[in-house]
Amino acid sequence: MLIIRPIRSSDLPALMQIAEESGHGFTSLPVNEELLRKKIARVEASFKKKENKPHDEGYLMVLEDTETGDVVGTCGLEAAVGLIDAFYHYRVGTEVYHSEQIDVRNEVETLTLCHDYTGSAELCTLFLQDSYRKNNNGRMLSRSRFLFLAQHAERFGDKVIAEMRGVSDAEGNSSFYGWLQQFFLGINFLKADYLSGLGQKAFMAEMMPRNPVYVCLLPQEAQQVIGEVHPNTLPALKLLQGEGFQCRGYVDIFDGGPTVECELENIRSVKLSRLLTVSIGETAKSSTQYIISNTLLENYRATSAYLSVDVDKTEVVISHKLADALMVNAGDQIRVLAM
Repeated sequence: MLIIRPIRSSDLPALMQIAEESGHGFTSLPVNEELLRKKIARVEASFKKKENKPHDEGYLMVLEDTETGDVVGTCGLEAAVGLIDAFYHYRVGTEVYHSEQIDVRNEVETLTLCHDYTGSAELCTLFLQDSYRKNNNGRMLSRSRFLFLAQHAERFGDKVIAEMRGVSDAEGNSSFYGWLQQFFLGINFLKADYLSGLGQKAFMAEMMPRNPVYVCLLPQEAQQVIGEVHPNTLPALKLLQGEGFQCRGYVDIFDGGPTVECELENIRSVKLSRLLTVSIGETAKSSTQYIISNTLLENYRATSAYLSVDVDKTEVVISHKLADALMVNAGDQIRVLAM
């Protein structure tokens, strides 16, 4: 069985392996053992926190194959970004220039550095090993976060965002970043991305252009990738668009990839998930697969299974094996979402 649970300190070797396998553009998991150890400690503290107001908490879960004990994936949520470390984006805008005297009107696209998403919750750190990318495992892993958001909404910002990986080549070089490196930062894309993942962002405030950037003055190859996603990220983008996420004109400052957003209460899976009371026993056959989670925090568990759910009833029968995996007893509640 595949179970999603909070990460713990003993998962450090597995998290290091995931950081190495995830490759370029996975800023939230830099290959740095000390930083990952601190990240796990922060997550453990977040799950234990009693106060429900969102601040600088991070909720990183792992996908464990209970038959082998292997950690084969991750998914994460940030409660409210930018409250401790600055959270930068480019806001895409338009400046209009018009002269009646010469009868000329021009609209020029601009990029303006901003912190507009400060306080928003963030979907992040989604990874699944290649051998497990089958049987809806990736969809279950990604969408399980919406059950957690629905159950613990008070612990997150009202708006939820997700940064989509921008276009880069096989070596991790970004054509959008090229002009920034040449004229402003002076370090390559991989180093800048790595420093950002470490939380060492002072260089951004010191070296990034302070005035709006005119897109028409950028190299053509940089202009072409603004707001575009890496081909490997297209499935994730389509999944989020199906949940109601939209790009509102914000892009990543390094690779130009789009950031999508949706109000937490308007996310499709948040609205469609249901709380049901558990009975444990013989289960009826069903052709409908559900993502299922308990309603706990520190002992949060989620998985997928085929259930017979009656839309007119508030109870559901689950097997003893599933009840044990979810750490629930008869009379407890679970949250379910049809795949």
